[in-house]
Amino acid sequence: MLSFLIRRLLQTIPTVLAVVLLVFVLFSVVPGSIVSSMSDDADPQVELRLKKQLGLDDPVHVRFGAYIAKLATGDFGTSFRTREPVTAMLAKRAWPTLQLIFAAMAFSVVLGVPLGFIAALRPGGLVDSAAMIVAVTGLSIAKFWLGLVIMYVFALKLGWLPSFGYGDGGLKYLLLPALTLGVSPMALFARTTRAAVLEIMTADFVRTARSKGMSETRVVKWHVMRNALVIILTTVGLQFGGLMGQAVVVEKLFSWPGIGSLLVDSVLQRDIPAVQGSILVVVLAFLAINLLVDLLYGVIDPRIRYA
Repeated sequence: MLSFLIRRLLQTIPTVLAVVLLVFVLFSVVPGSIVSSMSDDADPQVELRLKKQLGLDDPVHVRFGAYIAKLATGDFGTSFRTREPVTAMLAKRAWPTLQLIFAAMAFSVVLGVPLGFIAALRPGGLVDSAAMIVAVTGLSIAKFWLGLVIMYVFALKLGWLPSFGYGDGGLKYLLLPALTLGVSPMALFARTTRAAVLEIMTADFVRTARSKGMSETRVVKWHVMRNALVIILTTVGLQFGGLMGQAVVVEKLFSWPGIGSLLVDSVLQRDIPAVQGSILVVVLAFLAINLLVDLLYGVIDPRIRYA
């Protein structure tokens, strides 16, 4: 297992370097500059002085080398706008984002996986039809529109929950954004689970287990569920990482103070260090989740460790 973990860790290094390089180059060549927006004076001397203070007058390759050297020490740079360390900014925003993503994922897994499993055990039945209607609807609805509808119904009309903000970080502030973020993966988990279970139910080893007199409960528990879990884990892992990106829309809509809203604000303000740090954190989180999923594969099916 240790060699399996080391191989997976080494495979993530090129991905991280490629993302860092892409983001750095992209924000180095796009038109416009934070200096022009920070300076109320159009005097070129003022802009030159600001560029020197921010280190923007150095060649791109020099700035990239300095950035990589800082990253190696865990330093994400300093915000152009607030002059605050980007690491500190991300640390303050990380917990709200994790709250939102874990809540959305818990909602989607708890509802989506059992729904897809029950639907697959009785294909063509009422539960199956209802589950697929829910799944197709959930995958079709845009998060921005769904968030507005949920906000209008539960906050403005019924007055049960606050419409936006973080407040004290309590559950009442978390429910609406988590529901908005979790509907789409819930629908995907239901469809994926149903398809995986239906495929495994017709496999030869399942028919063999039944022919040996094994009860249907044991067949489902020891053969169907265990084999379907690999496919379900793949989908959950990909969606968990994907939610880091999808949370941007939800965080802005509900004024949720997470990394997603920080990323949007930083892009609009051309705060390059904050943008780079936010994207890098999202990428690292995605890679970490996929690494965890790979390790779980090895636990479920030891043959995968030697692939």
